[in-house]
Amino acid sequence: MICVSAGAFALALAAPGFTLEWRHSVTRTLWWERWTAGPQGLAPVEARMTGPGAGMEPPQDAIWRDGAWHFAPHVPPQQVVHLAASGATGGGWRLCAGGSCHDLPETLGPIRVQSAAACNTPAP
Repeated sequence: MICVSAGAFALALAAPGFTLEWRHSVTRTLWWERWTAGPQGLAPVEARMTGPGAGMEPPQDAIWRDGAWHFAPHVPPQQVVHLAASGATGGGWRLCAGGSCHDLPETLGPIRVQSAAACNTPAP
């Protein structure tokens, strides 16, 4: 189960993984990531970006294809993924899982995404 929360907002998704999509606050380039949920936490397995952002360059092994840099992130599984917003993008994140997509606006504040057996209990 994937649990998304921010303040009084909570969303439980019965899915083995999810995708995140957003725009970089300075360059307005589109970013996309696919994550899987497993016993070790949430792991990013695939990413693409239409261009670099301030302080965020594609890794050396990224491949340019179909108008975007494609790569596999070199990041270990995370117990909790925090989505923080600058307020400068004009929008938040789009999270898709199990065939449904949810817009997560910047106004929710810091958003927590985690994998847990039940969303009312903390992840291991």
